[in-house]
Amino acid sequence: MFLRFLSFILLACVGALLGFYWAEQHHASTLGIYLLIGTLISILMGWIWDTFKALRVISWLRQGDLGSAPQTFGLWGEVADRVRRLLRDRQRQLAASDQRLTDFLQAIQASPNGVILLDDQAQIEWCNQTAAEQLGIDPLRDIKQRIGNLMRDPIFTGYMSSLDVSHPVVMSGRSDREGHPVRISVQRHPYGEGKQLLLTRDVTALEQAEAMRRDFVANVSHEIRTPLTVLSGFVETLQNLPLEPADQSRYLALMSTQAHRMQSLVEDLLTLSRLEGSPSPGFHNSVLVEQLVRVCQDEAQALSAVLYANQSPQIFSVSWDEALQHAKLLGEPRELQSALSNLVSNAVRYTPAGGRIEVRASLSADDKLCLKVSDTGPGIASEHIARLTERFYRIDKSRSRDSGGTGLGLAIVKHVAQRHGASLNIQSTLGKGSSFSLVFALDRFSLS
Repeated sequence: MFLRFLSFILLACVGALLGFYWAEQHHASTLGIYLLIGTLISILMGWIWDTFKALRVISWLRQGDLGSAPQTFGLWGEVADRVRRLLRDRQRQLAASDQRLTDFLQAIQASPNGVILLDDQAQIEWCNQTAAEQLGIDPLRDIKQRIGNLMRDPIFTGYMSSLDVSHPVVMSGRSDREGHPVRISVQRHPYGEGKQLLLTRDVTALEQAEAMRRDFVANVSHEIRTPLTVLSGFVETLQNLPLEPADQSRYLALMSTQAHRMQSLVEDLLTLSRLEGSPSPGFHNSVLVEQLVRVCQDEAQALSAVLYANQSPQIFSVSWDEALQHAKLLGEPRELQSALSNLVSNAVRYTPAGGRIEVRASLSADDKLCLKVSDTGPGIASEHIARLTERFYRIDKSRSRDSGGTGLGLAIVKHVAQRHGASLNIQSTLGKGSSFSLVFALDRFSLS
């Protein structure tokens, strides 16, 4: 400001000198008038020049382009520099703010949960790709569309019109279809002036797990309640009625059968729990394939003798490729034995008296070890095959219980196969029999 005042003083002095010069040239006697005129002219020129610089700065401010800032000096030069610095700081702040917003939206876009922003008219302001896929919304086309016009599910409509937002609702997702259910949880969160945030989440797996848990508890309860009822009935009979020794022996034998059934169920449940909770087996343990097959054969023949006493005996055959004469399976011997024993015992239970059961170990064309158990039982309808490894899933419940099955055998086989990197293949034809194969990769067995 001082420099600006000094510049005006200097201009006035220059104008006075100019007036004095004019007065001498014209030999004027009124020197004061010339001095005043010269001073005024100098001040006017200074004002015009200052106004010109001011107009340049104002024009630049209207354009707002930092690259075209006027190069000037003095007060207006200082103003232009300060404004330019402020604008640069503001641009950096805006750029940083835009980058934070972009990062935030990218993070929401990468979220496994859906996010939808609604304005005060329930119109879509923004949604991420997850929500679009779950609810069938186009994130570009449907912007500014009312969510109620796009989502016609009665559950969703009722939820959006309700005042209670404390609990989410669960509805069918966009890709829901028969045999492949998709369940989506939606919850509202009001914010701002009438705006709403919708959060969506795929809860299909959670609902399926909950349904499996309920079924599991119900099945276990049913499986245990039946033998317990029988046992308690026989105990009460033995306590209250005088029985002949033969009757007592028969009742005690039935009680033993039911107790053994419960024991088998508990052992299978413990086996499943151990398989699910322990790490995958390494390669430091092994079992001979021949030994594995022989033990299963002995167990199967013993079981067959009990189930089909006084009937035509079942026919057993075991075989293996010559290359597998000394082959070893690498893994947990107890688990491998349990898996193959379950397959063989199932074949015994479901093959009628006089039927044929074959256990074969072979090498496939792609150098995989295949342990195959085949039978000549009634076979399995194709619609049941996909569910055979579910816990307690039975095709013929009464027959399975009569033969002593727990409904957990194939579930155990599946878990053992998964833990050893193997696959369980099931083939069956109604009226002709079934075959169950455990196929192991090359790294899970040794030929010597």
